[in-house]
Amino acid sequence: MADLVRVRRLSDQEGQQLLRITRRGTGSAIRLRRAMVVLASAGGNTVPAIARLVQADEDTIRQVIHRFNEMGMASLDPQWAGGRPSQISPDEEQFIVETANTRPEKLGRPFTRWSIRKLADHLRLHTTRRIRIGRERLRQFLHRHQISFQRTKTWKESTDPQRDAKLARIEYVSSQFPQRVFAFDEFGPLVIRPQSGAGWAPAGHPHRLPANYHKLHGVRQFHGCYSVGDDQLWGVVRRRKSAANTLAALKSIRAARPEGAPIYVILDNLSAHKGLKIRRWAARNKVELCFTPTYASWANPIEAQFGPLRTFVIAGSDHPNHPALTRKLQAYLRWRNANARHPDILAAQRRERARIRSERQRRWGQPPLAQPDPNTAKRWRLRHCVLPEHQASPAGRPTSPSASSSRFLASCNRTG
Repeated sequence: MADLVRVRRLSDQEGQQLLRITRRGTGSAIRLRRAMVVLASAGGNTVPAIARLVQADEDTIRQVIHRFNEMGMASLDPQWAGGRPSQISPDEEQFIVETANTRPEKLGRPFTRWSIRKLADHLRLHTTRRIRIGRERLRQFLHRHQISFQRTKTWKESTDPQRDAKLARIEYVSSQFPQRVFAFDEFGPLVIRPQSGAGWAPAGHPHRLPANYHKLHGVRQFHGCYSVGDDQLWGVVRRRKSAANTLAALKSIRAARPEGAPIYVILDNLSAHKGLKIRRWAARNKVELCFTPTYASWANPIEAQFGPLRTFVIAGSDHPNHPALTRKLQAYLRWRNANARHPDILAAQRRERARIRSERQRRWGQPPLAQPDPNTAKRWRLRHCVLPEHQASPAGRPTSPSASSSRFLASCNRTG
């Protein structure tokens, strides 16, 4: 019996492009129908079922699937036959592509980017190789070679020599012991001034904020603590970042698991987080400090929690002073912890993750979890003076951090 005709496994980019085509439903009808066929086959539907769905012949469905398996997304575009041969030779087409991929400044042109019209004029007036081509035909060449008009992007690579080991350790403890994983970071600086934002208002009458202001109240830092397993966020506003304030936050995290089992705190490499006093306290209290690599703040799970905080408390606000801002922060934290899975919170978290990392959503399957090297984990424990898992006391039922966070807040000055 012959094998069933099915589309191959889709990549992340192919899946997103196909969903975009079918959801919008604009453009070429042929392209839309072919995208529907590919998505239906990727969803496990048989050829007869797909033929009934798009009202097409079964042989046509099989042909579309086979062509997609061979050509990918290019198979969605109709290949019309006929017409005169192209007057642009393959060598000239390659020259056009190379010119489009070269910055105009390197070719002696007084601008930083090409437009279709500028590129066509440059090719027509080229001193050694003149090519006469229309703007639409030039656009088609660029599209065929996957050259598009895009915004520039910045990039930054981690220079931390222990980057892989740190990321592997964070991923390991987050997956194996989520109820004992916490995150800590500072959110700020918090400044008392009108903050731009968005919201519902009568048409043509948006909410107004004063353009003139004086920053007379200084800055503050919100020291936030996050329980990964409980999905709870708490913290306190301080005047500045310091080792003493960091230690106070770590003690509130340790109090959230009073049974004495080891806990893991993810935090960045700020000097106020790595003092000798903090390390000694962590070793005595079975707290492993899992530092994120340099230039990898996205590895800290609390970073995504600061997105909703910025959206719902800071944006569109005009707080009179820091005590008022602190009260608003604490009121939001109480609401947030009672509605941790609210769709608006989840959407703001996704936007924040995309902002700090520009990461793609893994819609079509996720890579396997990276397991750290046992020798690397052993050296990590020795460096941070933390007992291995089998030597620690067994963990009981995890307790909610709400009680410890309330004690932490009560013992701290509201403004640090």
